[in-house]
Amino acid sequence: MSNDPVQVLLFSDDRTVREQVRLTLGRRVASDLPEIEVFEVATQGALLRTLDAGNEYAVLILDGNAQPSGGFGIAHQIKEEYADSAPILLLVTREADAWLASWSRAEAVAPFPVDPVTLPEQVANLIRAGRAEAKA
Repeated sequence: MSNDPVQVLLFSDDRTVREQVRLTLGRRVASDLPEIEVFEVATQGALLRTLDAGNEYAVLILDGNAQPSGGFGIAHQIKEEYADSAPILLLVTREADAWLASWSRAEAVAPFPVDPVTLPEQVANLIRAGRAEAKA
């Protein structure tokens, strides 16, 4: 596999959420993986335009509490409309939202506020799974 940086797309309407996620992930989520590049979008329209542009992202991180379009509905839309979508990690503030994350077909859920250990581990696991699938 290439050691080119791995691209992660982060969606939240809240710049402080985007900043927290970006700072928590840093430049490398695991020692066995290449560096990551985090690309940020703040609106559903920008997210969909970015996906339509055909860029390859290893992981999509969506804010479940984004307004006016939350990450749950957008995750569901992406899974319905993009056949080869990158795995999705949803940021959720309430455990009770786990069922909604399941409906959205997200591959992973992370708590918000972000956990500095859990979030990078989950992103690394999603990247590894995607790389293993690409090899198969």
